[in-house]
Amino acid sequence: MTVEWTKTAQEHLDEIYRYIARDSEFYAKRMVDRLTRRSIQIADFPFSGREVPEYRLKQIREVIEGSYRIIYYIKSGSIDVLAVLHCAQDCLKDSDQ
Repeated sequence: MTVEWTKTAQEHLDEIYRYIARDSEFYAKRMVDRLTRRSIQIADFPFSGREVPEYRLKQIREVIEGSYRIIYYIKSGSIDVLAVLHCAQDCLKDSDQ
C-alpha cells in the first residue's frame, strides 16, 4: 500500500524538527527520519498499529516512535498519515488547532 503524509502531518514533522533543532539540528533530523521511516512498516503491515483509543475505529490506527504517536487512516488502496503528536498530547483536543 502507498502511504501519503497529509499536510497536517507534514506540518507536525516541521514543528517537531524546529522544536528539537533549538538544541540540536543533528537530533532533529534523526528524529524526523525515524518518524518518516515508520511509513515502511505502515505500508507493509497496516494493521500492525493499535487502534487509536480516542476514536475506536479499526481504520484509524497508530504506531509509536520514541515519544511520538503516528496516527494514520487505512483506506481501500492507500494509507493517510493524519498526525504526528507527542504522546503527552490529547489527539482530540490538539487536532482542532
